[in-house]
Amino acid sequence: MPRTNHTEWMRAAMREAHKGMAKNHGGPFGAVVVLNGKIIGRGHNLVTSTNDPTAHAEVVAIRDACRRTKSFHLPNAVIYASCEPCPMCLAAIYWANIRAVYFSLTKRDAKAIGFDDSFIYQEFRKPMKGRSIPCKQIHDPADKKLFARWLEKLDKIQY
Repeated sequence: MPRTNHTEWMRAAMREAHKGMAKNHGGPFGAVVVLNGKIIGRGHNLVTSTNDPTAHAEVVAIRDACRRTKSFHLPNAVIYASCEPCPMCLAAIYWANIRAVYFSLTKRDAKAIGFDDSFIYQEFRKPMKGRSIPCKQIHDPADKKLFARWLEKLDKIQY
């Protein structure tokens, strides 16, 4: 049975946040992915240092864990994050099939220091036509062949 030491792993996530902030890699966020009582992925925010808006701590930690485990699914893993995951990070956690999320600071705490994701949550509630970034379908019926080819592909990896 894997040991559970929430305090140790949360401290590791916070150390990642402090490390990234000290190096000016990005915002004050850190995360670790834990599997069977061991940290298998680490990350801190790298948005500004890599010019990558997706390089949030949780995403970086998930990428690290997936690289180390050579798998794109982490169904028995948990993630510890310095702050409540934003919508993108939460989606990545779901896509990775991580089984639990533990965090310290809240999205309200993040908002208080200038990291406000509330507009994204509000956008998701709106119908596509009412969103601030237009989303419009440009469809050619021939494009369906792409998905038909996927269904026929014998060597595909399901996920």
